[in-house]
Amino acid sequence: EVLLVESGGGLVQPGGSLTLSCVASGFSFEIYPMSWVRQAPGKELEWVSGVSSLGSTYYPDSVKGRFTISRDNAKNTVYLQLNSLNINDTAMYICTKGDARGIGAQRGQGTQVTVSS
Repeated sequence: EVLLVESGGGLVQPGGSLTLSCVASGFSFEIYPMSWVRQAPGKELEWVSGVSSLGSTYYPDSVKGRFTISRDNAKNTVYLQLNSLNINDTAMYICTKGDARGIGAQRGQGTQVTVSS
């Protein structure tokens, strides 16, 4: 059974930083591309970063330069470093499997990030 478990979310002030983690199990993590997506209340899922099986990274313009995705195949974990956060970054952040440039077929439950002063 594929399992993706996110953690690291929380409340942060504008301009702050967070590091999110997603621990994967139930499949050969190292051969799959992974991505992070987010969903704000009342909005659709939005892709925010992806990493290929070889470590190439991809970002939309909206987060480029502020978010950094990485993976540690030894730990079956994908990370998302969030910097220079603003209130528009408030959302549930969800890890997905299978697509580095979009929303993968399988997802975790997500971790909430709230940016507020």
